[in-house]
Amino acid sequence: MNISKNIKYSTNQENSLKIALAQINTTVGDIGGNLEKIIGTYRRACECGAELVLFPELALTGYPACDLLEQSGFIRANLDALKKLKREAGDTGLVVGYVEPNAAKTGKPLRNAAALLYRKKVAAKRYKTLIPSYDVFDETRYFEPAKKNPPIPYKGKKLGLTICEDAWNDKYFWPRPIYRRDPVGEQIKAGADILAVIAASPFNRGKVPLRHKMLRSHAARAKRPLLYCAMVGGNDELIFDGNSFALDPNGRLLRQAEAFEEDLIYVDSDAEVAESPWRESEEIEQVARALTLGIRDYAAKCGFGEALIGLSGGIDSAVVCTLAADALGPENVTGVSMPSMHSSEGSVADAEALVKALGIRLFQIPVTHVYNSMMMALREAFRDTEPGLAEQNIQARIRGGILMALSNKDGGLVLATGNKSELSVGYCTLYGDMCGGLAVIADLPKTTVNRLAGWLNRDGERIPRATIDKPPSAELKPGQKDQDDLPPYEVLDDILVAYIEEGLDPSAIVKRGHKEELVKKVLDMIDRSEHKRRQAPPALRVSKAFGMGRRMPMARGAHR
Repeated sequence: MNISKNIKYSTNQENSLKIALAQINTTVGDIGGNLEKIIGTYRRACECGAELVLFPELALTGYPACDLLEQSGFIRANLDALKKLKREAGDTGLVVGYVEPNAAKTGKPLRNAAALLYRKKVAAKRYKTLIPSYDVFDETRYFEPAKKNPPIPYKGKKLGLTICEDAWNDKYFWPRPIYRRDPVGEQIKAGADILAVIAASPFNRGKVPLRHKMLRSHAARAKRPLLYCAMVGGNDELIFDGNSFALDPNGRLLRQAEAFEEDLIYVDSDAEVAESPWRESEEIEQVARALTLGIRDYAAKCGFGEALIGLSGGIDSAVVCTLAADALGPENVTGVSMPSMHSSEGSVADAEALVKALGIRLFQIPVTHVYNSMMMALREAFRDTEPGLAEQNIQARIRGGILMALSNKDGGLVLATGNKSELSVGYCTLYGDMCGGLAVIADLPKTTVNRLAGWLNRDGERIPRATIDKPPSAELKPGQKDQDDLPPYEVLDDILVAYIEEGLDPSAIVKRGHKEELVKKVLDMIDRSEHKRRQAPPALRVSKAFGMGRRMPMARGAHR
């Protein structure tokens, strides 16, 4: 864990509070491990003079706990952990997120809660007011909203404590708020001296600056200091960037935690210090760091020590392999080259060059003889038919079978290498190149994959230049190119982003400069491929992704 400003405070300001923001990486369901991490971090903060330590939303249970919340034993374990944590709390207060049963006779059974622990007691409990149910959020399934949430008196201050979504409904910031209540505004009216937001806010492209701007608007409007303490880490598809920070009463940045890392930062609630510059890397670097963290945490939290990647010599598998080497260490990554009769010498050479540059292991397993055996077995069934998609997909499924066999033998995690452009229109093979435990770049359009490859080569050529420059091809038939079946990726990706991420209808997409016939074709391909996406591995989310945030029926009629 990085510890920013790890110093003891000395200030003469009356009633000033020295507050620590503990940006930690929790594991869903590992209540004992989460508790241990919280205690260790709390002790370090106390040693550095903190008088109050904030931990993220649902830090004891991990987020999102999903239907673990429906298991009574899980809820009891979380409450037992809170009791143990209460005994740890001394003269330094500790705010932690947990799950509280709803004592009312009606409503949802649980509350998304935060407790202030102080001098071995639960000094106060507060509950989340705004319960989200959109995109990846499904909290209304479990949690009852708070009816009121007054500030908490603490050491001469009134602490206005809110939980994540509660801060996302400022009517002065949003043109159309989605809730009737503004919990932060309510805290301001109730006389809160300090605004504190504990959160589990998933990363997606463009969200980091938006979140900062929104919370600055709260602080500046209220003329109160605002503290934002967020979770960091990867949990299944979701990646949490952290980026905790502290603002002064004018909305100026005082402290900022590292992005995509655990961190512990400190701020004096009444200190008059120079404004800190907001640190934010370019978007493609954020994507790279998010995916690296997502791979690392998915592997570690699922018990995988190694990863397997099928290497075609193409840019997608090269990018996934490079990210995996960065996430897990090159010694824990194995590339598997599986050339067929249609594989070019250049593709094989590019895969070998990548392996050498990254320092990973390589298995080379030719598949031509396996394919020939399959075709021999199918000769009667395929008699008098023309070679086509079935024969191409056999090659992909042989490769998928080999990867899964190696995974079963050695316990490595197979990382799928398909991108969002392919997955959107079904340009991928079920039980073939879609095999794997995690789809690393399935939320990246092909054009973004190309940009990411360039960023990964920023300090030297790891991904071979030939891999980046050559026309994309599945190499499942002679001379095959992706653009034989698909429009240019620049065109395709613009249509996909417009339809999937921006929610535009066909006429609006046509107005962006695309031919009506092409738009209809692409959108039909997207809709017909829903069954494939349901069977795809979980995809690391960095935008409006397929998976838990997008729910579409597979059996459906045309509506356009």
